[in-house]
Amino acid sequence: MKKIYSFLIISMVLMGCSEKKELFVSFSNPEIEFSGRIDTSKVDAAELYWSGSSIKINFEGESIEALLKDESRDNYYNIILDNDSIVVLRLDTIKQYYQLASNLPKGKHSIKIFKRAEWDRGKTSFYGFKLNKGAKILPKSLSKNRKIEFYGNSITAGYAIEDTTGKDSPEGTFTNNYLSYAAITARHYDAKYKCICRSGIGITVSWIPQIMPEIYDRLNPLDPNSKWNLSADEPDIVVVNLFQNDTWLVNLPEHKEFKKRFGTKAPSEKEIINAYQQFVGNLRNHYPKADIICTLGSMDAAKEGSKWKEYIKIAVANLDDKKMHTHFMPYLKSKGHPTINDQQTMAKSLIEFIDNNIEW
Repeated sequence: MKKIYSFLIISMVLMGCSEKKELFVSFSNPEIEFSGRIDTSKVDAAELYWSGSSIKINFEGESIEALLKDESRDNYYNIILDNDSIVVLRLDTIKQYYQLASNLPKGKHSIKIFKRAEWDRGKTSFYGFKLNKGAKILPKSLSKNRKIEFYGNSITAGYAIEDTTGKDSPEGTFTNNYLSYAAITARHYDAKYKCICRSGIGITVSWIPQIMPEIYDRLNPLDPNSKWNLSADEPDIVVVNLFQNDTWLVNLPEHKEFKKRFGTKAPSEKEIINAYQQFVGNLRNHYPKADIICTLGSMDAAKEGSKWKEYIKIAVANLDDKKMHTHFMPYLKSKGHPTINDQQTMAKSLIEFIDNNIEW
């Protein structure tokens, strides 16, 4: 009887193993860590728009896939395995599984999907992860104690950062927010990261139809009715790196965006200062405790003698706010957008300023 009983138990265990199915982890699972302005309110999927948005899960298993669908087929993501190896994934407009990692050794692993492209490439829908038979989800990492948020243009987006020809190619594959000074700074402090940026954007006028004061509080950047609850998610530090595009466009009266914003007359210095002051003042209203760093760099708006740096200094001085700072990153005299090395130089400058001036 003992032998038969043992055989039955063994048989049941073997049958149980053979019946194990692949593990699907829905986007709504609480062990998935979202970072950035991501819409998780939908019934079937989370929606990603902004540069630097990321999705992370900790697990034990041999392989992991993600169920995704892209709006444009022009979004690129960094797939980061165990906070180390990185591969680039280009998505399709068909809802399908993408293999993120396979043949993994036994033990604990993590996978992060990081949006390197900008929101003009369209949204991405994330439905969930699929793990191999016998895999299991692990608790998500402890909440990060620090939070940092950036508002910027192409410099902050990491536009054309991987175009080594120096031609500033608009091809999406060359833009990589992960290598921007903003993302580098956030990783340096192990801080939760949000990046509200768009190439060509300004405070008074942009090369595109939107200006930052119109979209800074949106969840979906193209939907005026889609709002992010800023006051419910206050960062410790806010970095504003804007005005580079304004410097050019205020001198182009024939440009359609100039006409749209100013008519036939360029804004006065007072109007420019007031616009900046109002924007950072609005940020302060939402974020009463945050340190706000108003900066420029590393393109020609930050060069020696730039009146745009002075505009920022005046605006900040007018607000008389002890937790609002000015810091200008180096003017690097590059022919186009910042290179990877330029971004690292900017990050070093910003990190040194934070270390020397802000306790967080």
